[in-house]
Amino acid sequence: MFKSKLEQNIPLMNTCLVIIAAAALTWILVYTKSMLMPFVIALFISIVSNTISTWLKDKWRVPRALGLVLSATLFLAILFLIVLFVSNSIESFISGANIYSQKLTDVVEWSSEKLHKLGFSTNTEVLADYLNKLPLFNMVRSMGSGIVSLFTSSMLVCLFVIFMLIGSSTEKSKFTMNIEKQISYYLLVKIAVSLLAAFCVWIVLSVVQTELAFMFAILTFMLNFIPNIGPVIATLLPAPVLFLQYGFSWQFWFALLGASLVHFVIGNILETRWLGKGMDLNPVVVLACLIFWALVWGPMGALLAVPLTSIIKIILEKSPSTKPIADVLAGRLPFK
Repeated sequence: MFKSKLEQNIPLMNTCLVIIAAAALTWILVYTKSMLMPFVIALFISIVSNTISTWLKDKWRVPRALGLVLSATLFLAILFLIVLFVSNSIESFISGANIYSQKLTDVVEWSSEKLHKLGFSTNTEVLADYLNKLPLFNMVRSMGSGIVSLFTSSMLVCLFVIFMLIGSSTEKSKFTMNIEKQISYYLLVKIAVSLLAAFCVWIVLSVVQTELAFMFAILTFMLNFIPNIGPVIATLLPAPVLFLQYGFSWQFWFALLGASLVHFVIGNILETRWLGKGMDLNPVVVLACLIFWALVWGPMGALLAVPLTSIIKIILEKSPSTKPIADVLAGRLPFK
């Protein structure tokens, strides 16, 4: 009798063990954030570098070691240029704080006049004082310094990348090669479309001489890794700076509409054509993963959420015992 009761409680015990294991794993992810996050970024970089070096070897007969060195050098050069340009953009914007404050006051006065004609009474001085106290410049400074610190503190990432590339072997199992091939293809396409989106947004913003155009391009590149939500945020981010520069003139609308068009064409046409269904993840699963990784690792966790979930799904679908879980991640429920 005792045995039958125990057998009846086995599903409940397994569920409790899964919940405890999930809670423990989440705690480990949060506690080891400072080490695991650079490791994951380095893992992605090493996968892409290995793919590039293999392509150079097959296409141009470039030695694998030289291909890895070229990939790493290109990565470090891009980091240096990003830090340099973002720092200069922030200094230029902050130096023009008085000019933008005056423009903001002029916009408030113009808006108050229009509202007064429509029969609404407003206190221009109080409103202007309130808007001038908004921490916009501090937000821009902190946003830029966050980007700079992200790249300047990437020595740990570089160290991980070096050891991964040195320790990588050319003799890999078919299972590992298949997973690496799918992951690298996804990452290369995402990097390519994100770079294209960032470049096009930079051109649009530069046409109207937008301050911080390069920093917004970098943010566009990073946010493009967040599906659906990222491009919307990247489109709206330049709006306050454009408003301070031009108000609601044609430059303001040209920049916002141009950036929206760039994201629509690249996200809905080019990326869909190159990736197809991508990693075949259900939108609800993507949203849940964004929330989970953002809570665990912050903004960088949101950027890494989809690639991480994609890797987990690729690994799960290779084994018959875990394939049902991969089907759930893709939105194919087992009881359908």
